[in-house]
Amino acid sequence: MRLKILGSAAGGGFPQWNCNYRLSRSVRNGEDGFRPRTQSSLGVSADGKNWVLFNASPDIREQIAAIPELQPREDGPLRASPIQAVILTNADVDHIAGLLSLRERHRFVIYATARVLRLLAENSIFNVLDSELVERRELLLNIPTPIADWQGKPTSIVVEAFPVLGKVALFLEDADKAEEGFGTQEGDTVGVRIWQEGRESSALYVPGCAAVDADLKERIAAATCLLFDGTVYTDDEMLSAGVGAKTGRRMGHLHIGGPEGSMALLADVAPERRIYVHINNTNPILGENSPEAAAVRAGGWEIGYDGMEIGL
Repeated sequence: MRLKILGSAAGGGFPQWNCNYRLSRSVRNGEDGFRPRTQSSLGVSADGKNWVLFNASPDIREQIAAIPELQPREDGPLRASPIQAVILTNADVDHIAGLLSLRERHRFVIYATARVLRLLAENSIFNVLDSELVERRELLLNIPTPIADWQGKPTSIVVEAFPVLGKVALFLEDADKAEEGFGTQEGDTVGVRIWQEGRESSALYVPGCAAVDADLKERIAAATCLLFDGTVYTDDEMLSAGVGAKTGRRMGHLHIGGPEGSMALLADVAPERRIYVHINNTNPILGENSPEAAAVRAGGWEIGYDGMEIGL
């Protein structure tokens, strides 16, 4: 099974279009140790020919253009794509907006929780994905789901979605329910275990996570590879940078560093590979030569980047 990180940045990408923070300036200037990143997405294939995407980034067209495996074969029909299915881990704009770029009357399947499918159905803009061509299938929680194409043909990829602590998408927040997580419900945010039929190795993809609980640690301990929420390094990072008023927790993301960060909380569970993804444009680990990046590497973690490939 091949996993390919299509986009390793959080919402807005890196550099974000209107961000003038020092990190965005550094990558725009081509400084050593900085590389551009598109918004969060992962591609998985069992055979190198048929692909399943996890989340549809607003940058999906750019991602497909950068990765030949996701492009139509030269000897294929006039309308073709190796993308057989898209699996959504939440309804964040940086995970669903790319669906609108896949509207050119092409058959594929969308998998998501009942909660996320309902949100898509209630937003009429997603009707550009003709329901006669693009089937929407419910992703049940805590149950292995073999992923199949629009004809029902297996991709050999199996997924088990499980709830993680997170937050409802920003555009769905209910200010009157601030004390109740702004209206967050089960199914708003999930992680996914991914494996190939007949294989024992598996990956856990958790691009959004607000806290680590015992269930998540148990799942991580059983995985071969972990791709985990690396949005911010410190909880107050955006405030300290002067570019925002929200903490990481307020956005539904656990920070990396410190005694209450993900590195410390997951220090006693060690899959073969641990990789941070969904990295915000304020996170200092985006500078490969930074002390924070060195601390992450010393802690046994890797820093995800666009085009990074993992073989399981």
